[in-house]
Amino acid sequence: MRTDFDPRSDDTNTYALLSSLVVPRPIAWVASRSADGVGNLAPHSFFTVVCADPPVVAFASIGDKDTLRNVVATGEFTVSVATLPLMDQVNASSARFAPDQDEAAELGVEMRPSTVVGPPAVAASPAAIECRLHSTVDLGSSTLVLGEVVWISVEDDVVVDGLPSYDRMQPVSRLGGPDWGLPGPTRAVRRPGDPSEIAR
Repeated sequence: MRTDFDPRSDDTNTYALLSSLVVPRPIAWVASRSADGVGNLAPHSFFTVVCADPPVVAFASIGDKDTLRNVVATGEFTVSVATLPLMDQVNASSARFAPDQDEAAELGVEMRPSTVVGPPAVAASPAAIECRLHSTVDLGSSTLVLGEVVWISVEDDVVVDGLPSYDRMQPVSRLGGPDWGLPGPTRAVRRPGDPSEIAR
């Protein structure tokens, strides 16, 4: 037996259904600034990397939120890795704040200057991706934001063999409903026909 859902039906909560199926989802903890210089810090769990050359990451803004308006107005943003020690602050920053309120300042989240772009990054996060706006795509109730990566900074103590270590970063993820994914065991699986390369 299977339970079937019609995403076009008013009886289907498609958001809840998809966010329970597409799991775990990494969290883009996005920092931006308004045209007037007001800071904004908000988590977005519809987030992924979409291109390596040029390097591009993407997140979706569900509705017309401060982050989207800021990125469109200034063309810049940062993504800080959301980690287990920072989980409560990440969650708190998802609350509704007025556009003239800086979430980081209100919540006591320390920020640090970026290297290339104007918006800062979360000081306690072990890694940050600095982006310039590549393009946006309107998708009904959401807007897909694509950012070209112009700089990446990673704390030395989470780098192993030249790359960020999942075990050392301890990233958290979003699951369905109120559930979060916590760091857990990993397993290396080599690609078929290429035993020298570990799939990433």
